Amino acid sequence: MAISDMIPKNSLWTGIAIGAGLLVAPVVIPAVAGAVRPLLKAVIKGGYMLFEKGREMVAEVTELTEDLFEEAKAEVQADLTEAMEAKES
Repeated sequence: MAISDMIPKNSLWTGIAIGAGLLVAPVVIPAVAGAVRPLLKAVIKGGYMLFEKGREMVAEVTELTEDLFEEAKAEVQADLTEAMEAKES
């Protein structure tokens, strides 16, 4: 498909359609933008809420992991202390 095929042919109806589009655009674009704005705002708000929920979940998992690591570390140190005491006696 050549680029020249995409160019509208010189016809009366093409000119009328382009002219009508140019006349209607200043009225239609603000109306469409006004209708789309609340929808776009809701999508952004939902995305932000999802992001915050994800951050909360990551923080909880991180805290749980740190707690488990500290518990395991304490158990290993207790086992090592017992082994050292048993070795000394």
